[in-house]
Amino acid sequence: MPDLQLVRAEHGPAILTFELDNREYFAESISDRGDDYFSRFTELHHELLAQQATGACADYVLVENDGGIAGRFNLYRIHEGTADLGYRVARQAAGHGAATAAVIDLCRLAVIRHGLFTLRAATSDHNFASRRVLIKAGFILDGPAEPAEIGGKQGHWYRKNLSAAAP
Repeated sequence: MPDLQLVRAEHGPAILTFELDNREYFAESISDRGDDYFSRFTELHHELLAQQATGACADYVLVENDGGIAGRFNLYRIHEGTADLGYRVARQAAGHGAATAAVIDLCRLAVIRHGLFTLRAATSDHNFASRRVLIKAGFILDGPAEPAEIGGKQGHWYRKNLSAAAP
């Protein structure tokens, strides 16, 4: 059973493998990270850990029993009890409920570990899988998103009040 873990320094190599192995798959529905991301991965991973240490974000990975990464789930723009949620799941984990289960678990962790009350997530109108995950996890439609917020595509924001997610 995959385990949702807060990103640590030692996750770096597995995250890079996850990103490279799924790059083409991700590009089918979300913006590509670009070659610069991969050439600067180690530096960017350290920057992410530094930001996480300040409380500006909370980045999680869904770790398989063999140590491989099945997904990334990030809380960012944490401010005054709210945060934005982003996630991506490996091709081999897609369609099996892993993303929905991890988002539901992250909603619980957002309350108990990070003191959050509301999460928002934006997705393009064409990313049916992401929209389905959000709806199954209890998010509701919250209005249009600017194309610049989701890689130049048309889409919408979804929101979840986390008071019901508290333990």
